[in-house]
Parts: sequence; C-alpha cells; structure tokens
Amino acid sequence: MKTVKQDRGTRAFAGPRWLLPSAVVADLEMDTDPTKARGRPRRTARDWLVDFTAFFVAVVVGLLTADTLDQSRDLPHSLAVLDQILGALSCAAVWLRRRWPVGFAVAMIPVSLLSATAGGAGLISIFTLIVHRPLKQAGWISAVSLGVMPLFYWMRPDPDLPYFGALLLTAVLGAAVVGWGLFVRAKRQLMLSLRDRAHRAETEAQLRAEQAQRLAREAIAREMHDVLAHRLTLLSVHAGALEFRPDAPQEEIARAAGVIRESAHEALQDLREIIGVLRAGDADDKGRPQPTLGGLDALASESREAGMKVTLDQRVTDPAAVPASTGRTAYRIAQEALTNARKHAPGTEVSVTVTGAPGDGLTVRVTNPAPEGAVPHVPGSGQGLIGLTERAALTGGTLTHGPLDDGGFEVRAWLPWRTEATL
Repeated sequence: MKTVKQDRGTRAFAGPRWLLPSAVVADLEMDTDPTKARGRPRRTARDWLVDFTAFFVAVVVGLLTADTLDQSRDLPHSLAVLDQILGALSCAAVWLRRRWPVGFAVAMIPVSLLSATAGGAGLISIFTLIVHRPLKQAGWISAVSLGVMPLFYWMRPDPDLPYFGALLLTAVLGAAVVGWGLFVRAKRQLMLSLRDRAHRAETEAQLRAEQAQRLAREAIAREMHDVLAHRLTLLSVHAGALEFRPDAPQEEIARAAGVIRESAHEALQDLREIIGVLRAGDADDKGRPQPTLGGLDALASESREAGMKVTLDQRVTDPAAVPASTGRTAYRIAQEALTNARKHAPGTEVSVTVTGAPGDGLTVRVTNPAPEGAVPHVPGSGQGLIGLTERAALTGGTLTHGPLDDGGFEVRAWLPWRTEATL
C-alpha cells in the first residue's frame, strides 16, 4: 500500500521536483510517506533562484536609497551610517526568511523606523509572511509593518516627495506586495487541492475496479457451481447405481463408467477455472440455464430485434466440441461488447467474428465504427470490460480492448480450447 501511495504522489506532479517550492515538495513527501519525520524542508533549485532574486532586489533598493541619504541635510552622519548598517543586515537576513518568516517580519518593524535602506527587505518580509503563514497572523503583522510608515516619513521626510506623496507611494508598493503574496498563496493552495482531488479520483477508480473484479468473480463462481453441482450429481448417481447393482449387464456398466469418466473429466476442467474464486452464495440463480457458444445466433437475433445492426460470422471448427466453460465465456464477451456498442455507438453496424479450432483456442472479435455525432457520456463506463478481462484471465485467456485507427472500437479475446491430449 505504501508503494501505491508513492506512485500516486509521483503521478500527481509528474514534472521535475526542482521546479516546485520546497514547502510543496515537503507536503508531497509527507503524503506519499506519512511515517517520515517532518523537518525543515531543503531548498529546491527554484527556491535558490527565488531567494537570490529577493536578495538582489533588497540590495538594489538599499543601494538606491543609500544614494539619497546625502541629500538629507538634517540627517546626522552617525544615523546615516547606522541606517546603512541596518540595511545591510536586513538584506543578509533575507536568506533566513523561509526558516523564520514571522521573526523576520516582526524584526523588520522597528528596523523600518530607523533604516530607509531596509525598505526592500521589509517588503520582502511581508510577502514571505503572507505566502507561508495563516492569513490572520500575516494580516496583523503586515498591517503594523505598513502602519509605521507615516511615523517614519514624519520623522524623516523624503527630500524628493511631499509627505502624502511618499505615503501614497508606500501604500501602492505595499498593496502590490500583498496582492502578489496572496496570488502565490492561492496558486499553491490550488496546486495542493488538485493533488488531493487526483488522489481521491485514483482511489475511487481503484475501488470501482476492485468491486467490478469481485462481482465478476462472484458471477463466475455462481455459474461454475451450477455446472459442477450438475456434473457431480450425475457422477454420484451412476456410481451409486454401480454400487447397488454389481450384477448389471456389461453394456450398462461400461456406459455408466463412461458417463462417470466424462463427468469427472469435465468437472475437473471447470474446477481448475474456479480455484481461488470466492462464491457469492446467491441461491436465486441456482439451476438457471447457462449460455453457450451456440447461443450467439439467438443473441444476434435478439440484438437485431432491439434495433441494432449486427453481423455474425462464425468460423469455428466443430462448434459442438467447444468446452462449455469456453463457450459461456465467449458468449458473455460478445454479449457485453454488443451492450457497449449499443450504449457508446448507437446506430452503427457491429461485427461479431468467432474463429477457432481445438488446440488453437477460440478468438472472439467484436468491432464497431465510430458513431455519427456526439454520444452522451454513460456513468460507470468501463466496469463491464474490467469484469470481462477478469473472466477471460480466470479461464487462462486474454482480452484486449481499445479504439481503432478509424475511430471505431474493438474488443478482442482469446480463450483456450484444450483437447484431451493437453488436459
């Protein structure tokens, strides 16, 4: 089960992991292996690129702001030096934003009151906080961080902009950073939600497939039980007659022995097919007649009466010698294929071809061309084919299905036709 979860996590994001943020990769690893201890995620190549870009932007903003410090005549030299030192430390702290986003953002609040060169790092701290932390917590800290800007410009007026102009520019930059952070956050949440939806869809599909296989096994078990019960009862009756009439004529003894031998032989053949199949125990179908290969003509006629265009081509050497179990399986395959054609390609001509010989196996091929116009989707499609594949596998055969080059559809099955020499 662990391997299945790992495969699902891999299929959910088939692209290179280095293109994803480390936080998303960590969630994927926890999903595929819940027992793995969760620590601080390692940076991916994308993270290194983003962090270097953030550091570069913070340094550029700091250098551009440092050039304007000389224009402030009322700014003491010691305060200008302190401003640049705090700006440099803030730029270096950008590399720690993933590890301590809250601490970094809170530390930048007092730094923003003392250092103009730390403005770029302050905006990056707000962006990181919104992306990586809950919105309520990030909203309060971001509001305080941007709310101290009026006090900063009151203490240190901008030499090029009026007071309200500087506040407007700061508000626009802050809104842009907050909006971009919300966009990145929403994109990551969408990515993780799509992953969860893909996992749920795969789980549901697997459960439907398992259920279809189980139902097919139960149906086969019911049919096999009916046949075995009949043959074993026949064997028991003739064996009992021999036991109670040991003085019977030689011809009757030979005939009874032949019946016992044939019944045991056919019962053994059917028993091989049902090994490992759980019987459903439904008594409603007990004793009902089972279809055989000879019933294909009636099946085709019934389909024609229902309005389908069906052509049946049987090229089977000695049809009477086809084993009953093989004939039943061939009948069910043709029946399900005709049903699928009626649902998914209404109005098209369906071709059913059955060929085979003893020792070579029995081949059933059902094809139909592409339907004219759009066909509405049928819920639960494909479950019957899953059951047929399981049925064919249990008889030792194979079944394949899929679209043709001209847009049609084909169901092809090969079933073993054993002779007495191969039993």
